[in-house]
Amino acid sequence: MGLVAVIGDVGGHPDQLRGALERLGAGGGVLPPGVVVVQVDDLVDRGPDSQGVLDVVAGFLERQPGQWIQLTGNHEAQYLPGGAVFWADPLGDDGVTRLREWWADGRLRVAAAVRTAEGDELLITHAGLTLAGWQELAEPGSAGQAAEVLNRRPDLIWRVGDHGRDAAAGPLWAESGAALHEPWMGYAGVVPFGQVHGHSTVVRFADRGWRVTGRVRQRAAVDWDARHVRVRVGGRVFTGVDPGHGRTGAERWHPLVLPGATLVE
Repeated sequence: MGLVAVIGDVGGHPDQLRGALERLGAGGGVLPPGVVVVQVDDLVDRGPDSQGVLDVVAGFLERQPGQWIQLTGNHEAQYLPGGAVFWADPLGDDGVTRLREWWADGRLRVAAAVRTAEGDELLITHAGLTLAGWQELAEPGSAGQAAEVLNRRPDLIWRVGDHGRDAAAGPLWAESGAALHEPWMGYAGVVPFGQVHGHSTVVRFADRGWRVTGRVRQRAAVDWDARHVRVRVGGRVFTGVDPGHGRTGAERWHPLVLPGATLVE
């Protein structure tokens, strides 16, 4: 039986990415049969070698395209056509060209969906799909339907929002807590599916502190070693997988491994 492994934000740290892949049995640059990786992006910026990260990913996209699902994040979006560069130390021309090629041929996606061994569907995006975003997409009833719509690249995906608490931000920019979790917690209907996201987190891993209070904190459970945060939202679970590598890299973290899960086509 196979598995799906979701790898959080890499942020310019190729050694961190290689370490995660080694734990999945891909130390030689080849994923084992039955293992599918979904990487939630922010591949570049902050760390010492963004180009090195792109080189690692390129190998898997070329050798095993059916086993590597590469999503896009806000740090990649700034380099795509029409994007506005915001990072003080921007990616070099070769890296920009590579990202634009991946975007043009569809190797750089907005969303993926998986079905767990228990039969639940999970939507995977960089930052999470907010309640307002889901409603604007005409309320898709399953994670697979939501991923399909998002991968058509609607205008919604480019929305930055006015600030970190803006629930109108798109799935490349929405912040955990006020923008992503709280509106869904206040929704009177049935939350249609769980989610997995990177981009931001409701905790500070460095000192095991919290960035939120109230019901988000009450409904959150943290795996401090793996650097995963699970928040219960209306009978579903939203799991954050951003390990917060920053400039130096996390001392300890793990991909989110879903045994028996499959991609939703």
